[in-house]
Amino acid sequence: MSLQTRIRTLWKAITRRERLDREMQTELAFHIEQRAEDLMRSGLSREEALRHARIELGGIPAQTEEMRAAWGTRGWDDLYGDIRYALRSFARTPGFTAIAVISLALGIGANTVIFGVTKHILLDRLAAYKPEELRLLSWMSPKKSVVHSSWGMRRLTPDGKYLSTSFTYPAYEQLRKQNRVFDDVFAFKDFPRLTATIGEQSEAVSAQTVSGNFYRVLGVRPELGRAIQDSDDGAPGSGPVAVISDEFWTRRFGRSPDVVGKTIQLNLTPITIIGVNPKGFTGASSTQEAPDVILPFSMASIATPVWSKKPLLTDPDLWWVLVMGRVKPGVADEQARAALDLVLNATVRSTETVGKDESVPSFVLQDGSRGENQEGQMFSKPAYVLMALAGFVLLLACANLANLLLARASSRQREMSVRLALGAGRSRILRQMFTESLLLSLAGGVAGLALGYLGRNAIPRLLSSAWETSTTDIPFDWKIFGFTAAISLLTGILFGLAPAWQASRTQVSSGLKDSALSVTQRSRNLTGKTIVVVQVALSMLLLVGAGLFVRTLMNLNGSHLGFRADGILLFNLQPPRTRYAAPKDLAFYHRVEERLRSVPGVSAVALSDVTLIANGDADTDFTPDGLPKKPNEEDQSANVMSVGQDFFSTMGIRIVAGRAFNERDTETSPLVAIVNQKLVQQFFPSNINPVGRTFKQGDKHITIVGICGDAKYDSLRNDPPVTFYLPYQQQLEGRQSMTYEIFTRMKPAAIVPALRSAVVSVDKDVPLLDVRTQQEQIDDTTRNERIFASLTSGFGVLALVLACIGIYGIMAYAISRRTNEIGIRMALGARPGRVLRMVLGEAWWMAVIGVVAGLGAAVAMGRLIASMLFGLKPWDPVTLGIAALLLVAVALAASWIPAQRAAGVEPMKALRHE
Repeated sequence: MSLQTRIRTLWKAITRRERLDREMQTELAFHIEQRAEDLMRSGLSREEALRHARIELGGIPAQTEEMRAAWGTRGWDDLYGDIRYALRSFARTPGFTAIAVISLALGIGANTVIFGVTKHILLDRLAAYKPEELRLLSWMSPKKSVVHSSWGMRRLTPDGKYLSTSFTYPAYEQLRKQNRVFDDVFAFKDFPRLTATIGEQSEAVSAQTVSGNFYRVLGVRPELGRAIQDSDDGAPGSGPVAVISDEFWTRRFGRSPDVVGKTIQLNLTPITIIGVNPKGFTGASSTQEAPDVILPFSMASIATPVWSKKPLLTDPDLWWVLVMGRVKPGVADEQARAALDLVLNATVRSTETVGKDESVPSFVLQDGSRGENQEGQMFSKPAYVLMALAGFVLLLACANLANLLLARASSRQREMSVRLALGAGRSRILRQMFTESLLLSLAGGVAGLALGYLGRNAIPRLLSSAWETSTTDIPFDWKIFGFTAAISLLTGILFGLAPAWQASRTQVSSGLKDSALSVTQRSRNLTGKTIVVVQVALSMLLLVGAGLFVRTLMNLNGSHLGFRADGILLFNLQPPRTRYAAPKDLAFYHRVEERLRSVPGVSAVALSDVTLIANGDADTDFTPDGLPKKPNEEDQSANVMSVGQDFFSTMGIRIVAGRAFNERDTETSPLVAIVNQKLVQQFFPSNINPVGRTFKQGDKHITIVGICGDAKYDSLRNDPPVTFYLPYQQQLEGRQSMTYEIFTRMKPAAIVPALRSAVVSVDKDVPLLDVRTQQEQIDDTTRNERIFASLTSGFGVLALVLACIGIYGIMAYAISRRTNEIGIRMALGARPGRVLRMVLGEAWWMAVIGVVAGLGAAVAMGRLIASMLFGLKPWDPVTLGIAALLLVAVALAASWIPAQRAAGVEPMKALRHE
């Protein structure tokens, strides 16, 4: 029989089993009929001929089996029989089946969710043509380099050098012009926030400026309209066009095909929409979220930060542009790096003055398939920690089910003995048991996949702030299906191995006896008790992890802020630079401030350029006049905030000496500042009063008029830094945006419409951005800790439940197998209390051994996550002690019912039990 015929027959056996059976019966009947006709010609009657034909054939069932073996369907038939038998067996024990499937579903579902998020952050690539060919251009240099001004990500390498992905725009032009190793290079830059005015409504949008060859090099075509081209990226301001994202198209234009050709205003500049990006395209910076609008670099001027003193496209000193290229086939990365390093070196030396002891950056190539991938660098360690914890939950579920299956296999010894006595081989028993465990894992995998799909966006939603909902949608692709299938198969093998081995070792003679000495079963229960110890150890690990993260969150929330958080409502204003160039922006901020004071329900109004506890910072030089420079310090710097005159009273920061700002501190008055106590301690001797003294900031001399209390600045994790405050009216260079702090006793939702109306009365084109309370702002900076506390707490509760089920199951099974032994003990005079203590003692020792084993793993885990903790040691004794006591208590509680049942055994009934 040919292979093709075998495959066709096997497929028919799987999909059309009854039809194949009829065909075999028909074929056998045909052969019997033909043989009978031959015999009838020799003189036999038809009945005798048919009887002799059937005898010669050897029986229809036997011939059917031989035909199945010849066609290669015998294996499927056996498997089909095993599956049917397993399903009937599960139907007879619905409680066991439900516990098994639900336990696996929770473990597999948790792993599916965490894997989906991890894959999206760490593994997913840009939605571009052959993203693996993309390279992100970057550079590395010592701390003292020719790069003095940069705007973008710069991180410190382990060997003390700076690694950055930002280039000057002239450097990008030279790299592209002199490129010989890439098919082409393109540039891009994120602008997190522009003001978009569509009709009469204004809102904040994210933007990305790109070079004219951006879409061509990435190999991306818009789903509607056209892409940005080289002709759009000419002279500054020559291409007032934009391509919008699919999500922005849906949100603001209802997916209308007429969107192409519409004009919107970005920072009050008319921009024509020429296309819509395909769904799933996130630009070149990240795989997480797509920018709302993509503009050519020719329109970068409308988004230029206010601190930029020169046009961005001609500034040879500001390193800000990201550059990416598609490597040519056959060109090695080192060859490309060396070639571009020469170009970068020549460009820097021709456009900048290299000072003494300053170094020129050396070129570095990085994988560009995931863009700049800041999220991947930020969340890689937390993602791996969550994957490990979710894996422990799955191991715990596997251990629990292995125990249940061991008990079930022991209760089926008579069945296995009968099957062995009837001729079944031990391999056949093994196959049956593995079939049952794999069916359970398959059912748990399907349920876990469904849970994973429903909860795939739970973590991105938790990561979103209270005022900005995340639009990240975790793709549920074949990789997630493959992962779920793989762990389902693995768990089926893992928790089915011990029960299958035990069932296959059943002895025919002892299994067929009506009675067996249950006292001999204690040694057979060793495997189950070992699994319980493993469960307790894993539960200890998960509980300690949950405790560490929960206590970290409690420590962060309980830290002293140094300012008032209750009753403070925050929102940002970002007036378009095209309308409010300095100093008009300061006048705008002042008019809004005055208008807000008249809103009913507003008790106080303040504003600042830096939001407290928002992971932001702004440091500058601070040099006290008339005092010697501190030794061993190359520079003296401090954090700085530009604030309104009522900032300290509004935020509840006390003035301990001198005065606060007032209405006399204006643009034309002498420059003044207020410093905090920590700055005084660091920069001024104890015998000098800082009030009235001056310091130098840049080329300005500023007088200190007051000293305020210390307040946390950027993060709950950091102590209050050295900080000084300036009146925002005296910062004539202006600010990109300002945060307004409103103290009110009203509910935020009730007062926001009035605040919005007050701002609209000053300028209808300036929207309120990021409306939130101060407490929501603080909570936003601890969202990672909250996620870890929530997830690990859930894992811990699940671990306790599974451990409780496992301990109860093994103790109940042990008591049922030792009923005869307990009856003998009680017949010989043992009291119920002693039996109770005996059973509880076994549970106690299993729990203690598991806790001790888990302590070592928990301490090792604590050291791995030490950088994620706050205010406690990785081996925190309180957390370890509470987790240990909780597990021991759960173990004793889970074994209490079986212990009571054992203590209540009647000796005469027990002696007749078997």
